[in-house]
Amino acid sequence: MPAVPRRYRPLAWCAGAVALAALVAVLACSRSAPTAKAPEPEPEPAPSEPPYTGPAWFKDVTEDTGIRATCRTGEEADQYTILESLGAGVALFDYDGDGKLDVFVVGGGYFDGPTKTDLKGHPCKLYRNLGGLKFEDVTDKAGLNVAWWYTHGVAVADYDRDGWPDFVVTGFGRVELFHNEPDGMGGRKFVAVGAKLGLTATGWCTGAAWGDTDGDGFPDLYVCRYCDWSFANNPQCKAQTGGIPRDVCPPQKFKPVVHALFKNDGGKAFRDVSAEHNFKPDGCGLGVVIVDVNGDGRPDVYVANDATNNFLFFNRGGRLEEKGLAAGVAVDESGLYNGSMGTDAADYDGTGRAAIWVTNFQGELHALYHNLGGEVFDFRSRKVGIGAIGLSRVGFGTAFADLDGDGWEDLVVAHGHVLRHPTGGTAKQLPVLFHNAPGEGGRVFKDVSNRGGAYFKVPALGRGLAVGDLDNDGRPDLVVTHSNGAVAVLRNEGATGNHPWLGLRLAGKAHRDLVGSTVTVEGEKRTLTRFVKGGSSYLSASDPRVLFGLGDAGKVKRVTVKWSWGETQTWDAPEVGAYWELKEGEKAAKKM
Repeated sequence: MPAVPRRYRPLAWCAGAVALAALVAVLACSRSAPTAKAPEPEPEPAPSEPPYTGPAWFKDVTEDTGIRATCRTGEEADQYTILESLGAGVALFDYDGDGKLDVFVVGGGYFDGPTKTDLKGHPCKLYRNLGGLKFEDVTDKAGLNVAWWYTHGVAVADYDRDGWPDFVVTGFGRVELFHNEPDGMGGRKFVAVGAKLGLTATGWCTGAAWGDTDGDGFPDLYVCRYCDWSFANNPQCKAQTGGIPRDVCPPQKFKPVVHALFKNDGGKAFRDVSAEHNFKPDGCGLGVVIVDVNGDGRPDVYVANDATNNFLFFNRGGRLEEKGLAAGVAVDESGLYNGSMGTDAADYDGTGRAAIWVTNFQGELHALYHNLGGEVFDFRSRKVGIGAIGLSRVGFGTAFADLDGDGWEDLVVAHGHVLRHPTGGTAKQLPVLFHNAPGEGGRVFKDVSNRGGAYFKVPALGRGLAVGDLDNDGRPDLVVTHSNGAVAVLRNEGATGNHPWLGLRLAGKAHRDLVGSTVTVEGEKRTLTRFVKGGSSYLSASDPRVLFGLGDAGKVKRVTVKWSWGETQTWDAPEVGAYWELKEGEKAAKKM
């Protein structure tokens, strides 16, 4: 009889007289007496590949970019709080409209004061893209030299539909909304407007995602909350490792709290409508992605919860209905919840439907939920080869992206433990590249981290991860944050000129929000499907453009967009090897 999974706690069994009674007892005691998941045998390792002798897929170019940023957690104060385990994220977006992705790095925080219980924030940083993978620190110029609090996440959207991207930053006890405005000197700056507009979330706020959940054209904001930790509720927990008296507590020591959905009232005000959608305090929220998973043209919301069931809110015409358990995406193949952190969604196998991907805790498989249609999913991690990396790693930032331009979306995962002294693993851990490849009975994911380059050979405390084409060459690059370590910028050099590509920037009527839209490129040999998403990964925001590696799809015949909350529109094939703007209602694509 399997036990309810619990993070790094000794195994405890609830006794009963008969099998049914025992199961009921396990479920009944799972909240009041945290237990641990019985260790599973390590998956069989995949057959080793011949030594890779080709060029590395990624080159670490951080030193040359001018980006000098570190995400801090405050662990040097030796408070051993669960707050220190989460880390911080990163966002890629074009804040000044020059066609190049800029980089915003969330700073994190530290402990200060006589008893080191005052929470303070490290500065967040904004880097302007100068071209040629060179960046300038414009934090001060852009008005972001503010009094930061202990920060975690970032999410980007044009909340007031003025044509310029704004962003929200989450953290402990607060979120803040920054409005993109002219600086009076031909540039752009950001002004904090959260309090003015009523966007004043409290509690421990982590992952966030924007999406127009009610069809009025304005993006609403989903904010994950983690648990009820505070210095007034800060128990001491023993370390797993013998001889070490203390380590970070698991989330089961705390209670989940209600997540928030902020309704955007015409870009002029926000109000928390979580009660109207029957949100309950059932999940320790971390990662969130907003995407159309059932093909009805409306953005749905998937939430990765730590040590609690994951959520899937189907959008019923503006009302969110939580059906994660019924859909098969709340728990793993054994019916047990996982310690879930990062998440993304993609059509990994050519069905045209969005599968859901989740990174999990040590002792658990990262989860691939295959979309069967009809709002039902199937746990496919073992079948597609995810288990080949073993069970010793803790997954955080992650993304689907066609890293080699072959037309199939691959996976990248940043790893790093939350404990300082874990057993069965190390604190610093290796990132992973999964290549989407043909296999028996369908697509599989093969660990090709040996192709990734030097970065993928060094263990790290990986946390946030964002994907974007930083130099507009049609190859997705990576930016990764690390707890108490420098941000890494990885240039993609693996997608060779043998694979054509096509980049698309979607623009809605009157700058309306387009999260939930679906884009298809029809080639002579097959059709490729991509989704316009809000959020995804872990505490991070990726390139909003849609990038297609065309691989063996053949000559492009047409491009089709199924607009969220709207009609379907088709364009004749644009020229490959370039970015194009597709504007809702306009017949001609515009080369960027």
